[in-house]
Amino acid sequence: MATRQSSGASKGGEAGGLRLVDTEEATLTTGDMARLADSTLRTVRFYEQEGLIAPKRRSGGGRRMFTTTELQKLQLALDLREAGLSLQDIKELFELKSRYASPSEAAEEITAILGRQITAMQEKIAKLRKLREELASMVSVISECQSCDDGSFPRHCGDCDVLDQPELPRAVHVLWS
Repeated sequence: MATRQSSGASKGGEAGGLRLVDTEEATLTTGDMARLADSTLRTVRFYEQEGLIAPKRRSGGGRRMFTTTELQKLQLALDLREAGLSLQDIKELFELKSRYASPSEAAEEITAILGRQITAMQEKIAKLRKLREELASMVSVISECQSCDDGSFPRHCGDCDVLDQPELPRAVHVLWS
């Protein structure tokens, strides 16, 4: 069940002032789902419309009431989207198990899919690390420009000693030269 907390968060399933007991009987409103997933009402409704989450029931006032399991599904879907998976990829992952009669076939398929996703994530992480290093190098180079008092800025930057260094990061050439 979701209950309001008066102060502070402690261990377990608490977030945003809510204390969650991890049972199928726990119910969360759409607003609770958005808060706990660090998302928006619109996003919760979108994922519901797409069939990735579903309310367990409606309250007497017609409000959608979700279980903590649905919150976990929403959080996972949001994390997978942030990692670069398409909505279709996420739907396929969520539905995969139900498409197979045999656990070994389902396990083999999900292992293959997740293996490909992990490889793609590792490649993306490597690219992001390289870009982070390049941007950090640019910050280091461009920090020298903070004390520049050349009145002909930005026309004469290409003639500056700061930019005349060998092996300048690509970002400096593209964004600052």
